[in-house]
Amino acid sequence: MTFENLEKDLSKITEEVLEAANLRPNDVFILGCSTSEVVGGHIGKDSNPEIGQGIIKTLLSELKPREINLAVQGCEHINRSVVVERKVAEEKGFEIVSVVPAMHAGGACSVAAFEQFEDPVEVEHIVAQAGIDIGDTSIGMHVKFVQVPVRPSQKELGGAHVTALRSRPKYVGGPRANYEPIERKNYVKE
Repeated sequence: MTFENLEKDLSKITEEVLEAANLRPNDVFILGCSTSEVVGGHIGKDSNPEIGQGIIKTLLSELKPREINLAVQGCEHINRSVVVERKVAEEKGFEIVSVVPAMHAGGACSVAAFEQFEDPVEVEHIVAQAGIDIGDTSIGMHVKFVQVPVRPSQKELGGAHVTALRSRPKYVGGPRANYEPIERKNYVKE
């Protein structure tokens, strides 16, 4: 599979997730990715820097015009810490930690994000509104509760299984509660 095909497939998957998630400007979109899995290897064993660079470039080209912030989860060797832009960490109150991702301690996408972001930092934990998991890297710990699975029409990127999550506000109330957003309801005075 060529990178052009991966880029096209990733763009399609991302657009489907964004459509389902209905994100707003300044929301956070988390990526978990094993480039090892994308190239047909075993997670953590065949990291591919070129694929990582291309994936981050593609996601940034999809998210930046929508003013959505990309966050990139590292592997378990850095406790799944997350690369974000410093301004995002500061605005959202994410705790900055001292680590710089490396190929086998963070992974190819974390390294690529650290290189392509304007002012990257690592944070220990975030609350994202949606995200894509390429290669079963377990992004759920970073997606806001209540999490809802998104099933993109394309289930693989290269050799990696792809899943996605979005979030929604919790339903509160009882049997008489209404969950339709106020802006969609027509209220009539009686």
